[in-house]
Amino acid sequence: MGQDNFTTEVSSQSTFFGASILPAICLALLVATAIVMPMCFLGNASGHDFLPHVASWVEANNQWHQGIFFPSWAAGANSGFGEPRFIFYPPGSWMLGSALGSVLPWRMVPGAFVWLCIFLAGISMWKLAREWLPAPQARAAAILFAANPYHLTLAYYRSDFAELLASAIFPLMLAGAFGLLRDGWRRMALLSIAFAGIWLSNAPAGVVATYSLALILVVACIVVRRVKPLLFGALAMLAGFGLAAFYILPAWREQRWVQIAQAVSTTYEPTRNFLFTRINDPDFVQFNWKMSALAVGLMILTALGIAFSFRQRREWSRVWWLLIALTVASIFLMMPPSAILWRHLPELKFLQFPWRWLLVLSLAFAFFAAAVRSQRWQWVWGLTLVCAIGATAATIAGDTSWDSEDVPTLVADVGAGRGYDGIEGFQPRDAKIDELDNESPLVGEVDPESGDVDAPEETQVNIQMWTAEHKAFTAQTEEPVTLALKLLNYPAWELRVDGKITTANAAPQTGQIVIHLDQGTHQVELQFQRTRDRTIGRLISALFAVCLLITVGVTVASARRESTVARASRP
Repeated sequence: MGQDNFTTEVSSQSTFFGASILPAICLALLVATAIVMPMCFLGNASGHDFLPHVASWVEANNQWHQGIFFPSWAAGANSGFGEPRFIFYPPGSWMLGSALGSVLPWRMVPGAFVWLCIFLAGISMWKLAREWLPAPQARAAAILFAANPYHLTLAYYRSDFAELLASAIFPLMLAGAFGLLRDGWRRMALLSIAFAGIWLSNAPAGVVATYSLALILVVACIVVRRVKPLLFGALAMLAGFGLAAFYILPAWREQRWVQIAQAVSTTYEPTRNFLFTRINDPDFVQFNWKMSALAVGLMILTALGIAFSFRQRREWSRVWWLLIALTVASIFLMMPPSAILWRHLPELKFLQFPWRWLLVLSLAFAFFAAAVRSQRWQWVWGLTLVCAIGATAATIAGDTSWDSEDVPTLVADVGAGRGYDGIEGFQPRDAKIDELDNESPLVGEVDPESGDVDAPEETQVNIQMWTAEHKAFTAQTEEPVTLALKLLNYPAWELRVDGKITTANAAPQTGQIVIHLDQGTHQVELQFQRTRDRTIGRLISALFAVCLLITVGVTVASARRESTVARASRP
């Protein structure tokens, strides 16, 4: 199959930094502002995942003030007993939220986060579409993707800030993947960076990106009848995993230390959450049906976009087939017949909800809808899209919980040491969250008969330091005693008693750390250590980052040489 003349012409006109992007920037700014505007008057949209995300932002920001730039242990989680959420939750969203909290009042941070993500989504979609569509259609694609119904759901109904950030990066990954068909290895850097960016934003979106990219590369080999796209793409994926290794390796390796199976148990099992399910918890069934209606609506709109743009497929035939493959795959994976894939494909079950494939379908919808150029249908089609997005916005607004006090209340709880709820699946393996006493002292005595933890009476405890990753105190006792710390046991905690490393034990009733001390005065210190997997992960990421910089340098130099030769050859 030969090179598309149209794509060559478009590619020569599109630039990320040229004047052609200015209209797209203005439109993305307007769309992002319009979507966030209700929050300026009604307060923050407090969806299902609102408080866990905001808690991570506040926690990370507090640890920055303690001198911990890249946290691992969330000290305030589980009402102050802590959990290793920062090891398992990708850093992109909570670091961005923390950064925004450093310059803005916390009340404004959720809206600012959504605004940035919607703006980035519009620009990245413009980048993808402009390489294959004329300027007007590329701008339409940017608007449709930025304001697509799934984004509105993520922002206002689910408050899944991390997935919204990953979705905003997704078009850049496809721009890199599709670019392999035309520019070969020169697009590997963009593909690697975008792929790593998705993994560092949201783990379920990372799984979606991995399988989507694998499908694209296989179909691309079939379309162009060459193996080069697969080879270049595989190398780019490897580089992307390498860039994100500082997060992925510890998160994968330390799963055995937490209750990760809880994340996909019963209610969250993918096979119980297919479209229009009836076999889950009643509240989940009700929520699922709303998401199912949204999914069906996007399927219909995407099918209409494919039908209306069918005549233009020859102008970007390679991309047309790749997007068709992604569309079919995403729809199939939301349906019950795909259950066998959910059970056996590696890590796919951690998506929890099959409708998360709307992330892919919404992009295909925006591209196909924008590609329609028939004058006969444009006005009808445009009105249909406006009505569909407007109806989605109105429906979501009716189900949205507006609350201006959630954020300041959470900030106050963290500041006062009361903490916040943990994330199911991220608690240490021996933790029994329901048995924890939220009023427990930082260091308490364990009753040898009942096992209850009370404030020390016969032991004098002097707290010297109690930060997120460093705890130190002295204990003076006239007889042997067992002390319980307001801290869940985790293998990364190194316990020293009187300067000697000692094995930390977990209370069987709660999973919190208990220390057995003999008569006398003792110095106790706990330090959250960097495990070997975290060290190796950072070294791998640093190595791939250097290799990527070299690749970018070679790519730029090659492009300049070709540009110089082209100018010299002109009459």
